[in-house]
Amino acid sequence: MPDAGGDVVERGAFARAIGTSVPLLWQHDASTPIGLVDSIAEDARGLRIIAGIEDTRTGRDALALLASRALTGLSFGYRVRASHPTRGGRVLTDLELIEVSLVTFPMQRLARVHALSNQETPA
Repeated sequence: MPDAGGDVVERGAFARAIGTSVPLLWQHDASTPIGLVDSIAEDARGLRIIAGIEDTRTGRDALALLASRALTGLSFGYRVRASHPTRGGRVLTDLELIEVSLVTFPMQRLARVHALSNQETPA
């Protein structure tokens, strides 16, 4: 499914990120890291991450918003290594994962937080 910019991430585009770790940011703000992505994998739905959120003011605020389901969006910050154009955007075939962010409005509307440890599923 294309994102809001018309791009489609091809399966395997994040293959080089598997087994690495990247920062978890608040709303793509590099000055506000809230945790660390502990696990990166690809499954039938797409990129699956498991991250820990630090006990900071913003981290606690993020957890509260996730727990209340007021915020459920995820967004992946990346650099494009390879792609090809389509009518409405691009097919992204090789991406360098830079960071993952909790966001209010993700570019890919299906990119969501699906579970919290010791919490109910938020979305």
